[in-house]
Amino acid sequence: MKATLLWLVLISISLTSWSQNKMKYNNLTSEEARIILYKGTEAPNSGAFNHMFDEGTYVCKQCNTPLYHSEDKFDSHCGWPAFDDEIKGAIKHLPDNDGLRTEIVCANCGGHLGHVFKGEGLTSKNVRHCVNSLSMEFIKKQEITTETDTAIYASGCFWGTEFYMKKMKGVLSTEVGYTGGHVHNPTYKQVCNGNTGHAEAVRVVFDPKQVSYEALTKQFFETHDPTQLNRQGPDIGFQYRSAVFFLNNQQEQIIHKLIGILRTKGLNVVTEVSKAGEFYPAENYHQDYYQKKGGNPYCHIYTPRF
Repeated sequence: MKATLLWLVLISISLTSWSQNKMKYNNLTSEEARIILYKGTEAPNSGAFNHMFDEGTYVCKQCNTPLYHSEDKFDSHCGWPAFDDEIKGAIKHLPDNDGLRTEIVCANCGGHLGHVFKGEGLTSKNVRHCVNSLSMEFIKKQEITTETDTAIYASGCFWGTEFYMKKMKGVLSTEVGYTGGHVHNPTYKQVCNGNTGHAEAVRVVFDPKQVSYEALTKQFFETHDPTQLNRQGPDIGFQYRSAVFFLNNQQEQIIHKLIGILRTKGLNVVTEVSKAGEFYPAENYHQDYYQKKGGNPYCHIYTPRF
């Protein structure tokens, strides 16, 4: 009984902590938290999606990020939902703590999904994502209406930029990486040397019905100092410059409009405005840094400007 009470207290503390961080995540039941937050496993053949093959999309239970298409689901007879492919960029593969298996988590929120196995020969792709039903929600094909858009921002260390972008309602996923330079597929070490021309940046995928590009760009300008040239706080170098990389003319117009507003308020904005080019995802240990490590950004502070 004491163990049960302790478990419920731990879950309550965890969920309260997430709420205090103001992350726009769904509330979880104690059993969902056991699996998603504490990497548990539901009993085999107990999940609602194990034998379901309706057309639609499986999304993360915690943050609603699309994870799998129904056409990639198959019956593996293993006791859990199985998929032989994932939506690009939606899943992260991590070494499991047991040292043997590969864990899969939601790339947006880090929620535990299950494990991935290769070489079993069950499908032509020879891959099996073994996923807990309680880690997902299902949206029927006729109910899927979300059209996504993308934005790319750079404002110093990409850990902090991502931290604040994740707080925005309507943000579906984020990915830190490098862009704006001339070196193909650079490493973090190369970018830090300052010879690649790349900036530490964040690619944001969002639902324009929930949040506008203008609102995201205002968040960008309000969570760093756009008057600092080639630095942000203690981080100094061209890779830490303030920059927005637009993907279309509408985005470019919005950026210049907001910069104009800031300049009328006396801010000498030095933010670079460039057309988006190739975006190179950063190493896995940089993704969702503050979510994994805890704490708050050291050079990004929210400052109302609009």
